[in-house]
Amino acid sequence: MENQLSKKEACIEVRDLTMEYGSFVIQRNLSFTVNRGDIFVIMGESGCGKSTLLRHMVGLKEPASGLVLYDGASFWDCDLPGRRTLMRRFGILYQSGALWSSMTLAENVALPLGEYTSLSPVEIKELVSLKLSLAGLAGFEEFYPSEISGGMRKRAALARAMALDPDILFFDEPSAGLDPISARRLDELILELRDSLGATIVVVTHELASIFAIANNSVFLDADARTMTAVGDPHRLLHESNDPKIRSFLTRGESN
Repeated sequence: MENQLSKKEACIEVRDLTMEYGSFVIQRNLSFTVNRGDIFVIMGESGCGKSTLLRHMVGLKEPASGLVLYDGASFWDCDLPGRRTLMRRFGILYQSGALWSSMTLAENVALPLGEYTSLSPVEIKELVSLKLSLAGLAGFEEFYPSEISGGMRKRAALARAMALDPDILFFDEPSAGLDPISARRLDELILELRDSLGATIVVVTHELASIFAIANNSVFLDADARTMTAVGDPHRLLHESNDPKIRSFLTRGESN
């Protein structure tokens, strides 16, 4: 994995992106690169537009201006079939998990496989078991979301996000609502997925423990300036940034 990271091959490029709701500018002039194999964190204080940026990157909201490029292809300049082709490369873990409560874990993971592949029921069953096993949920196929813990529901949602073997995974506040032990286990799972599958991972989070445990690249969004004020490895930003807001965020206001 170190060799992959050292090549710095661009996977996602955001160029001069401006996000608006009506006439209200959320963030402007965002430009950064997510390299292949990165665990890239979108960070900043509450209300700065982290989740909104993720929505722009995965095709749920069109930017007011600017580009989102995947391997050089402009997502929003593609026609609808082209966008759908790009989106097939994505796996998304929503903050709530968004599992169907009336379906078992196996049925939840099987849903995209039945919808987007021509695999037989037997093949789908085998793949579902594999994905749940990768997420640490072997043997829980017939459980319903209400019958398992919050941390297990997040891992089940992750198994579903991996169902179609995406090469890019997007996580929106994956540790939200989890106790510290469950959050740490999820961080460890994210690292394992990056290393074993070679996936590129983009994570929205404000959790310091997760940021320093998993990220090798990041962008900091400033809610007051309404633009990005730093990009790079958060460990380096902690020690090298002279911006008091960034230092305060990365230390939670504690002195260094």
